[in-house]
Amino acid sequence: MSYRLLILLLAILTGALFFGSMLVGPANVDIATSMRGLFTSSDTAASLVMWEIRMPRAVLGLMIGATLGLSGAVLQGYLRNPLADPAVLGVSASASLGAVLAIYTGLSAVFPLALPLAAIGASIAAVLLLQSLAGVHAGTLTLILAGIAISSFASALTSLALNLSPNPFAAMEMMYWMMGSLTDRSWQHVWLSAPFMLIGWGLLAVLGRSLNALTLGPDVARSLGIRLERTQMLAVLGTAASVGAATAVAGGIGFIGLIVPHLLRPLVGAEPKRLLLTSALAGAALLLAADVAVRVIAPARDLKLGVLTAIVGAPFFLWLVIKHRKNVL
Repeated sequence: MSYRLLILLLAILTGALFFGSMLVGPANVDIATSMRGLFTSSDTAASLVMWEIRMPRAVLGLMIGATLGLSGAVLQGYLRNPLADPAVLGVSASASLGAVLAIYTGLSAVFPLALPLAAIGASIAAVLLLQSLAGVHAGTLTLILAGIAISSFASALTSLALNLSPNPFAAMEMMYWMMGSLTDRSWQHVWLSAPFMLIGWGLLAVLGRSLNALTLGPDVARSLGIRLERTQMLAVLGTAASVGAATAVAGGIGFIGLIVPHLLRPLVGAEPKRLLLTSALAGAALLLAADVAVRVIAPARDLKLGVLTAIVGAPFFLWLVIKHRKNVL
């Protein structure tokens, strides 16, 4: 399959799932009424459901999936580690800590946007700490170790907040938020997170040539004119801005950034550059499909998006083990 054909097919699949996401929901609205509500300017109940409830949820699913897929492809290419994903830098865990603290202190009850704002602030603080720990000229191993240290510390503080939660309802709210979901997200969440995600995409999208050169090793890449310090800074800042904003509005959603590059690598070849756009499209498609699935599988229950992606992601590791064993034999 050619590269352009793959991009076209992924774009069509993503568009179809985006459209399908608009047609599924707890509101009892048939397809014909949904279409009228979507394409007419009438102030009907169907129009409100489509434009104020389902559209922002679908837009967030598209953007967050693209963010996770793109950042996973960049980090696996930059760190030259097939098990790398956005969580390896500690950004996701730090954003979760910020959100949990907003719930713990009661700020989210007073000001609803305090939760995503606290999560974004915590992810920015995590990046600053990561850069100060690893240093500008750090190698990939140092960067991974610093990221793991920050992630572990943030997870420990999150557990402490849960342990000392003022009441069971606050603890339950923290746990539900950490499971990841797009339920009840509004345009406010889109406008709050979109600038950070767009900035992150812009920083990550220019790394294709550098990632291709790094497959030959850092010394060869430097001889080809690649500035490794700049590549590291763009990869870290781009991941932090986009994934931090995604986690801030949707909670923890794992495995998308890890799975998608693995699924696409046999189709696009060994060049990391060719993985960037395809991973963004496939990540968006996968997250939109998962978000449709949580509404179809258990329409009367609030099945969390992060739970479903984890259920799908765990067997994927078993598939990797089986594939690796076959290659060894």
